[in-house]
Amino acid sequence: MFQGETAITIDDKGRLAIPTAYRDLIARACGNRLVITYNPFESGCLFLYPEKEWERVRDAVNALPGTLSAHRRMQRNLVGSAAPVELDGSSRIGIPASHRSAVGIEKKAVLLGMGDKFELWSEQAHHAQIRQTISDEDLSEHMLELRL
Repeated sequence: MFQGETAITIDDKGRLAIPTAYRDLIARACGNRLVITYNPFESGCLFLYPEKEWERVRDAVNALPGTLSAHRRMQRNLVGSAAPVELDGSSRIGIPASHRSAVGIEKKAVLLGMGDKFELWSEQAHHAQIRQTISDEDLSEHMLELRL
């Protein structure tokens, strides 16, 4: 289970060091093999899945009928753009230049542990997201049942 927020620096080669707190979890969950892809729901963010969790997501997305344009977009954004990455000896992963460019990740980013995956945000997009509040009109029935 991944959780927490970590400010990350991307080096000149497009690599980020996985925070120490996650290294053992990642090694156990997926043998240091992750998959990075676009977040189809929010700009400025990439998803980073452990390999096994990615396989489940990939298969579910690919099972969607390709006759609907929203399904095809999701398949392209998630599956077609997925790139395998593996932690190197210094616990770093390389973020493909195309992915960094598309979401605006430069030197500073934010890694969020989201349970079964990570979200990797550009610093600017993350700040914009956390400044947004949830209004009464945004509340779903499921949210109303939460006891926070």
